[in-house]
Amino acid sequence: MTTQAPDATVATGGLLSHLTGFVDALRGTGIPVGIGECIDTATVFNTVDVLRREDLREGLAAVCVKRPSYRLAFDTMFDLWWPLAVGDGTAIGSGDGEGGEGDPDNPELPTNADGEADIEAWRKMLADALLNGDTDLLRRIARNAVSALGKGAAGGGRESYYSYRVMRALSPDTLVSQLLAGLLKGADKGGMQEAVARQTIRDRLAEFRRLVDAEVRRRVAEDRGKDNVAKSTVRPMADQVDFLRAQSDDLAELRRTVHPLARRLASRLAARRRLGRSGRLDFRRTVRASLATGGIPINTYHKPRKQHKPELVVLCDVSGSVAGFSHFTLMLTSALREQFSKVRAFAFVDTTDEVTEFFTPGADLPTAVQRIGREANLVWFDGHSDYGHSFEAFEEKWPEAVGPKTSLLILGDARSNYRDPSLATLRTIVGRSRHAYWLNPEAQRMWGSGDSVADRYADVIDMQECRNAAQLAEFVHNILPGA
Repeated sequence: MTTQAPDATVATGGLLSHLTGFVDALRGTGIPVGIGECIDTATVFNTVDVLRREDLREGLAAVCVKRPSYRLAFDTMFDLWWPLAVGDGTAIGSGDGEGGEGDPDNPELPTNADGEADIEAWRKMLADALLNGDTDLLRRIARNAVSALGKGAAGGGRESYYSYRVMRALSPDTLVSQLLAGLLKGADKGGMQEAVARQTIRDRLAEFRRLVDAEVRRRVAEDRGKDNVAKSTVRPMADQVDFLRAQSDDLAELRRTVHPLARRLASRLAARRRLGRSGRLDFRRTVRASLATGGIPINTYHKPRKQHKPELVVLCDVSGSVAGFSHFTLMLTSALREQFSKVRAFAFVDTTDEVTEFFTPGADLPTAVQRIGREANLVWFDGHSDYGHSFEAFEEKWPEAVGPKTSLLILGDARSNYRDPSLATLRTIVGRSRHAYWLNPEAQRMWGSGDSVADRYADVIDMQECRNAAQLAEFVHNILPGA
């Protein structure tokens, strides 16, 4: 039997305070939850039975989750703020409304004569649960295993819970052969049936790992507080990921983020041209219009200025010290190549080479990156970053690349290994361009530290901190003042 939630507008300070904390936690992970959505979360309690935990999860998700990429962070925060159980497993609300999971009447997992966990018996029970896809049993095994096996020293005389201790003790990955035989049931190996069986095993093992991780987070949150656990376990949103620390799955999400930003950047630069100085004065129209105001030229008219399609030159550092950022810069270059009428792309380490031909519209980005590493001439001396020589090589070989119609975009951390920064050369290049911007993946507080000459370059060119996609979006938004 389930109990209907009370009216959310009643002054139940504990519940409303808890809900407010949950919304603040979502915002802390980068999920945008506005005032309207915050009010809507309260109305969810009038709509769903709060003791049906999964109904509550989906109701709050419908209000708060605007993009699929937000769902993982939402689920993690929901499990912390609305836990399935407390302590060693006392249920506080079931996922299906029937009180099955976490029920204290469930039998304990097997122990040996000494009262310790019987690992082999647990592994047999785990194999049966994985073979049958019994999620409730997997959840109970995960909960009991974390209680019995997951605790260990955390330093400073404290103890905490760890997923790796559970996974090392139960070693579920060693059950694959047994599970495969059980799913195939004597069928021949090597066909489609085996491929389906192996994928099923991978999915169920991943589900068990997820349940163990969730249980560890719950137990640690009870010991240390939900906020502390949220800061260390919830991955930042894709637009908050630091380019210098991005992983492969982060880069996949960034690809979906970069393309619309490239379109906006192209439109903003084009708008700056439209809002630039007007064309030459149209004397005849101005004098004719002044006759209506007694010969006073209150309104002036100008001849239409010829509009040039946006042109862009990109200079990007692809050295190993900014490997994560270089992947992003090449993604951005590829996206810009499809938005501007004319894009010339140049890459450099300690010298510069043109890589425009590798970014033809529709070209595969990984292939382009491989070709740059294999075919482009980017190393002149020792393969360590040398911005000064790279700028000199660019100016010597391609002086015509940057002109009065060109927008220049430089991407790099400005760490030049204590070599000559060639400020005069950069000043010459920037002086010929129509617009010039530098996006730096390092925090501004680091500019000028060590071998960084970012502070000196910033005196020559408009340098912007660009550590993640959110800052790139802000740069694009601010590139046109008043927009």
